Amino acid sequence: MSPDLKAALDASDLLFDRATIERETRRIAAEIDRDYAGGERPVYLSIMHGGMLFASQLALELATDLEFDYLHATRYRGATTGAGLTWLHRPATPLRGRRVLVADDILDEGHTLLAVKQWCEQEGAADVRVAVLALKHHDRRAPGIAADYVAIEVPDRYVYGYGMDYHEQGRNLPAIYALRD
Repeated sequence: MSPDLKAALDASDLLFDRATIERETRRIAAEIDRDYAGGERPVYLSIMHGGMLFASQLALELATDLEFDYLHATRYRGATTGAGLTWLHRPATPLRGRRVLVADDILDEGHTLLAVKQWCEQEGAADVRVAVLALKHHDRRAPGIAADYVAIEVPDRYVYGYGMDYHEQGRNLPAIYALRD
């Protein structure tokens, strides 16, 4: 473990352990299965890198058959505040007329998720739904974006672990931590 990550952990609170995250992921998987029952096979888009762990865990909990693809769009690139959106990879799967389920780590201000959802709609997706591991509580959300499925809710603090990074470190921590104010 790097000295920077160790110092961050020492200055953080544990918010959610792995067992809690897995339980809440199972809960929303049941909601998704109910909503997608009997319908067409959805395209399942994981947002890299942050959404990878949650998207994988969620996929394993789903009974719904999925067509997998991914995208990589970021505003942070290792920083703690966002800038302009950068597309590093767009999905190769055609979305026209398809149901799309997007999985990401966190809905914070929502600029990235809003851009991803709008892009899917521009590509002709019939329906776009968003599943997130965490929803951050604050009043700075971009208009027009909401999560359809939320596993956990986090306070308005810097959170990391379980896919979310602390300066590009700690994504593989099996829990979610928040820096103390």
